[in-house]
Amino acid sequence: MRYNNVIKFYSKGDKRYNFQTSKTEGTPKLLYEAMGNVTDLGVDRSKDLLDSIVQGAKVIRLIEPVNIKWSYLTIDDSPKKYRMKTAIKPSKYYSLIVGEDVG
Repeated sequence: MRYNNVIKFYSKGDKRYNFQTSKTEGTPKLLYEAMGNVTDLGVDRSKDLLDSIVQGAKVIRLIEPVNIKWSYLTIDDSPKKYRMKTAIKPSKYYSLIVGEDVG
């Protein structure tokens, strides 16, 4: 298995809504960066694992678990953000199932 994708874990940081300007201010904080293997989660597997069909779901395999509290992650500097659905710890690696953030 190749770990050829850069996975970046972020915290929302000090992002706050400014009522005077009607905008969100602040920047997210990069917490951790790791190499991982990313694959799409198929419809049948999504139904079995999550009891629903999740669009944009991905399986991310990492060598070590991420032991920090994170808000979202990005894959290969893509503008898409993903949030955790569930985590699995098989015998050889650590897997995250994430869904595309739509809001």
